[in-house]
Amino acid sequence: MKLIGMLDSPYVRRVAVSLQLLGVKFEHQSLSVFSTFDQFSRINPVVKAPTLVDEEGAALMDSTLILQYAESIARPSSRRTPTMPTELWRSQRLLGLALAACDKAVQLVYERKLRPAEKLHQPWADRVVQQLRAALDVLEAEQQQQPLEVASDTIPPPGVMMAITWHFIQQMLPDVVAPADYPALASYSAQAEALPEFRAAPHGDGTYQG
Repeated sequence: MKLIGMLDSPYVRRVAVSLQLLGVKFEHQSLSVFSTFDQFSRINPVVKAPTLVDEEGAALMDSTLILQYAESIARPSSRRTPTMPTELWRSQRLLGLALAACDKAVQLVYERKLRPAEKLHQPWADRVVQQLRAALDVLEAEQQQQPLEVASDTIPPPGVMMAITWHFIQQMLPDVVAPADYPALASYSAQAEALPEFRAAPHGDGTYQG
């Protein structure tokens, strides 16, 4: 299988890191939805990253759907999503919060970098920041009360997304969220980024080498 998309996308990074943790082998092709739009469109006409391509050339989109499939083909011992209802509820709740924070961060980056300055609607941008911080507030409280594991053999799906989202925010929106306001999230992300699976797929325009 081949993962298409750039590692400056937190969603592409989420898949690249998670596939390693699940023991699912893949190649990575670093294509941009902007600068290499035409090349990307020949692989997936929708031009959505991440895209996972199988041996027949069929494209699967959306990081959550890709990882649902990846868990189904991974060894049972490597799967990370809980099966017991109580544990699954918390896992999905935290994952939803991390994805919401990520969505708002990406939205704000697009607002700043793609929309002409004279067309930026500041009240809308302020609302997005409010939503971003609201998600981070809950994640910070949860992490302080019941910390997630952070090791290659134990880090759970919400932990992967949480760490990657925090790192993305610090790379792209350092003026919006201060580490001092979220010490537990900052510490967790730093520990996760030191894991070999994260180091093998660093934020940026490089290519994962497995």
